[in-house]
Amino acid sequence: MTTNHKTEKTPEDARKFVEALARGLEVLSCFHPSDHYLGNQEISKRTKLPKSTVSRLTFTLADLGYLNFSKTNNKYCLGNAVISLGYAKLAQMDIRRISRPLMQALAEHTQASVNLGIRDQLNMIYIDTYRNTSTFTVQLDVGSQIPIATTSMGRAYLCALQEDERTKLMDQIKSSDEQNWPIVKEGIKNAMAEFREFGYCTSLGNWRTEVHAIAVPLILDDGTIMVFSCSGASFQLSRQLIESDIGPRLINLVGNVRTALSFAKG
Repeated sequence: MTTNHKTEKTPEDARKFVEALARGLEVLSCFHPSDHYLGNQEISKRTKLPKSTVSRLTFTLADLGYLNFSKTNNKYCLGNAVISLGYAKLAQMDIRRISRPLMQALAEHTQASVNLGIRDQLNMIYIDTYRNTSTFTVQLDVGSQIPIATTSMGRAYLCALQEDERTKLMDQIKSSDEQNWPIVKEGIKNAMAEFREFGYCTSLGNWRTEVHAIAVPLILDDGTIMVFSCSGASFQLSRQLIESDIGPRLINLVGNVRTALSFAKG
């Protein structure tokens, strides 16, 4: 796992940077939604930190309530303090409250999953999701992470970035997977052309062969980029259906959320 603190910093920024804090947050970030428990060895492997360092960090984080230690498994899981921080942040997001009924209505119409995500390093993380009981294939919940490089949500995020920021992020994506970069780069290039023409990005089997998805970004007043997506089984969301129905509906959803947010702040 690579983190932002490994990018180049000015001497002034480097003096201000607290390496121990960054490493502690890196330990917390290495837990995935599917992880119940992780041992120090697995955490060390994921963070690329020495096991002795990881042992000190996990002990400290457990003492503060950010991790829980299981004596039976001799492993750690995320503690309640992490949950409190996450829910405090989610509770502050007006966009979730405003978009919820619109997302639910689109999920019912499409029989697919409608999601809201933000960036987390080289991934997009779901902060809200709705799906109909008939939804096939995609069964991701709040907190799930998907890659920026090959998903519609990630590609829409890239399209919404300023050019200099997009270049930096693409360099990080390239460094993380040099072998597949030519294919990934071509997919992003096509997504940007698609976004310029239609206002949305698709991923038709690029992330998972059985999954088709479409996404539209929303840039908030503070510059934060949120992305709405609709995803489902490939037989469920054909290109023709996306172009004729789901695409326009998702663009309309984002427009309605943008308008409602402006009224809420006014």
